[in-house]
Amino acid sequence: MMEWHKSSYSNAAENCVEVTEGAETLVRDTQNRELGHLGFEAKEWSALLSTLQQ
Repeated sequence: MMEWHKSSYSNAAENCVEVTEGAETLVRDTQNRELGHLGFEAKEWSALLSTLQQ
């Protein structure tokens, strides 16, 4: 079973995403969980986070 947690990149307002990490990182909107999620391979996720930190 996947364990979802609020992303540390979410702000304190209601604009939040949840992630679950493993071989693939999954991302979903906390207010629209029923709409599914986006999936990223580990290297894609790392590249995205590196870009965001710049």
